[in-house]
Amino acid sequence: MVARLSTNQQSFPTVASRGCLTWPPQSPTPFPMAICPMKPIHTLLSLFVLATVTSAATVSQAQDDKWQQQKAERFKPFTAAQTDPIDAAVPKQATAKPQRERRVLVFYRCEGFIHGSIPYANYALQKMGETTGAFKVDLADTYDVFNRENLEKYDCIILNNTTGMVFPEASQQIAFLDFINGGKGLMGIHAASDNFGRHPECRAIVGGEFGGHPWNAGGNWAFKLDDPDHVLNAAFEGKGFWHTDEIYQYKNETYVGPKVLRLLVSLDMGQEEVSKLIKDGPREVPVSWLRKAGDGRVFYTNFGHREDTFQKTPILRHMLDGIQYAIGDLEADATPTADVPKVQPALSPAKS
Repeated sequence: MVARLSTNQQSFPTVASRGCLTWPPQSPTPFPMAICPMKPIHTLLSLFVLATVTSAATVSQAQDDKWQQQKAERFKPFTAAQTDPIDAAVPKQATAKPQRERRVLVFYRCEGFIHGSIPYANYALQKMGETTGAFKVDLADTYDVFNRENLEKYDCIILNNTTGMVFPEASQQIAFLDFINGGKGLMGIHAASDNFGRHPECRAIVGGEFGGHPWNAGGNWAFKLDDPDHVLNAAFEGKGFWHTDEIYQYKNETYVGPKVLRLLVSLDMGQEEVSKLIKDGPREVPVSWLRKAGDGRVFYTNFGHREDTFQKTPILRHMLDGIQYAIGDLEADATPTADVPKVQPALSPAKS
């Protein structure tokens, strides 16, 4: 069957059964060329989206499989010799009484380096919550927990030594940011600042991005209290101290600095053992801080590389108070350091 398309100029024959135009019209050649209309653009777009989603799902599944294998290889069941020192070090009472039953989500997934201290921190967090009654802990290591509906039941997200975090879906990043900016809390332990290379908004909320660790895990380093009387520094009783752990410096282009952060603890550059490891001369290297993020609260500490860090009562108290701040139960001044009168820091003592 042949139909005709009318125009003001002339009639163009079509091959109706094929949905194609012949060209040129009324071609004198025995083999006129058939020109078929393109597929609707939305069909092609749908195919592209489907292929992209399928590819992303495949990559995500491969990442999940790799992580589960690595986790099984690295994290072994605890013995009493490992848990007893943590049990003894855990604070027995919360600084602030919870306003209501609190629930925190402890996320410990790694796409990069896997810290052996992760299960120690998980155990310590669970034990602290249980012993003090300050919060209940849910552990998670799959990205599907980052959705609006699931996050509604939590008061705080704790990133326990996560590395290289990349949300597989945009909605997960949005849910994470909305959770914090909307009035909830974020607490980060050690490598929590080694994440979000593809998510600058998330990286900015933490406050800084890992830029190396000249102060390695085997060294005993000096720390000063930038704000000795701050409630989140109460664990240190107004005194600087020495502690063995791995300490980060932060990339200049991502560290938001004292104009945004309330600095709590820093490396004490007055001690030569600390300052000599910086090639460009002494400078401030913060270790713990807090900040406001929208209507939410953030506490970060770089302590936590080593397993035995979670056997130290002052460090655990510092973390517990930071969590209670992030949850919203412990009032703490988050005015940026640059906006408050300068205070005399509590320096570390001479090394014995």
